[in-house]
Amino acid sequence: MSLDIASIDTISEINMDYTATIFLRQRWTDERLCFDGNKSLSLDGRLVEMLWVPDTFIVDSKKSFLHDITVENRLIRIYPNGTVLYALRITTTVACSMDLTKYPMDKQTCTLQLESWGYNINDVTFYWTRGNDSVRGLDTLRLAQYTVEDHFTSVSEAVYETGRYPKLVFHFELKRNILYFILETYIPSILLVVLSWVSFWISQSSVPARICIGVTTVLTMTTLMMGARTSLPSANCFIKAIDVYLGICFSFIFGALLEYAVAHFCTLHRLSSKEIPKDEDEEAEEENGVLAAVANSCGAPDNKNNFDSNKSNKTSTDSKRERSKHSGCSSPMSVMKRLSCIFDCFRVKNPYHIDNYARFSFPLSFIIINVFYWIYYLYF
Repeated sequence: MSLDIASIDTISEINMDYTATIFLRQRWTDERLCFDGNKSLSLDGRLVEMLWVPDTFIVDSKKSFLHDITVENRLIRIYPNGTVLYALRITTTVACSMDLTKYPMDKQTCTLQLESWGYNINDVTFYWTRGNDSVRGLDTLRLAQYTVEDHFTSVSEAVYETGRYPKLVFHFELKRNILYFILETYIPSILLVVLSWVSFWISQSSVPARICIGVTTVLTMTTLMMGARTSLPSANCFIKAIDVYLGICFSFIFGALLEYAVAHFCTLHRLSSKEIPKDEDEEAEEENGVLAAVANSCGAPDNKNNFDSNKSNKTSTDSKRERSKHSGCSSPMSVMKRLSCIFDCFRVKNPYHIDNYARFSFPLSFIIINVFYWIYYLYF
């Protein structure tokens, strides 16, 4: 048996199948058809009904048809030794299980399986006429998104409840061309991320300008993400590489918008703290004086008790009680000081420095993540 791949019309990720037009050629020997002579006989395709032919069918075929313009595209040729050549031109849609985890940097391996329907291995035997060379036409095949990297043939058996049946399998590996996706998806998403960084160089007082850039880039990125999913299955368990990248870009764009929100809030909070009225300052000073008096009053009995303890040599029970009083007064103050130090670490002293940090941190982190992304999906 041999194959000629005339064309692979479509490869659908949504339906997980491919459509191909093939020339299927089968040879077998029927001693009843031997005749005297040196030349072969080419018969009309309508005479097939009068001859024995193998009951070959295409496994996992969703839809197939035999071309019949202008007549049925099949050939019968009989040789003097009884060898019969039976050729068909078929267009078939065959299921192909695809792993889209690395889409669009993925490689897919599809198969074309030919199997006997009713005759088991005791009746007929299938084999490729010339091994891997039995399949031709892939060298001249041109596909829109794929390149045929490798192909090979194999012989196996299909085991069913009714018996064991001969089966021939043709494997071919397809590699997706990523250039289209770089121009269509990756470069526009990178440009959108860079556009969102323009707001870091705009004054924080220009609220409409920075909000407009942030919201526009977020909405544009959302539209780009929705468009990238139109050619893929809507419901599947795959987390595709392109989804990961678009999610990263969306996070950076949304982070740039949140950065301005934080910077603007810190600026307003700083301005409001500077405009506190003098009466409130005086009240705050009075409150601080009261707190200091309370602290002194809390420390005074301790000093007195220490003096009395040194003078009269009180018992150990009284000294423990005094230490507990002293620790009860000082521990809340130390805890408050520690908390205030922690809060000071997270306090933004100059909100205008937030943009300066963002100008450096956002591009650097985006470049690092891109390097890890491409290394992981291209080499692992």
